[in-house]
Amino acid sequence: MTQTPIIETPRLRLRGFRAEDVETFCAQMADNGFAQYITREGRGLTHGESWQRFCSLAGHWVARGFGNFAVEDKASGAFVGHAGPLEPPGWPAFEIGWGIFPAFQGRGYATEAAAAAFHWAHHALGKGETLHMIDPVNAASEKVARALGAEPGEMWTPFWPDPKPVRKWRTTWAAFKASPAFARLTA
Repeated sequence: MTQTPIIETPRLRLRGFRAEDVETFCAQMADNGFAQYITREGRGLTHGESWQRFCSLAGHWVARGFGNFAVEDKASGAFVGHAGPLEPPGWPAFEIGWGIFPAFQGRGYATEAAAAAFHWAHHALGKGETLHMIDPVNAASEKVARALGAEPGEMWTPFWPDPKPVRKWRTTWAAFKASPAFARLTA
């Protein structure tokens, strides 16, 4: 089994998922406003659907040797969302994604966590670029992608987890190093 590393930023701790994270994750995924950009149906998920998604995120580490991190606010210890790499079989390329729970949005956590995850992926996995699959009406995630140095690309319809069209945003390592997110991460 692959051990999930712990990454620390000034405000966040990116760590492995824990059993005590399940109920918080499932409660957040039931929220229609949060899940609208994540699920095909544009609605919150049932507890069973959320459980499957949680297990898929946590299990990606076992299947691929990398995956999403649980994102924790260092000051409070609160589990605030998830961020990190994904690349299931058939995916068009390596991706860094994020999902910060509604009560913690608007604080820059998504950008900080995604930047830390890409920095880690570059150094630990040798990744020189990443995609971000973003619902074309999700302006907040587009803002995060831009802060990472990403450029929008073509539309794509994934087969997993839901066949919902997304735009492929691409960040190269060079663009990331020139980005505001990199500057904040390495300050």
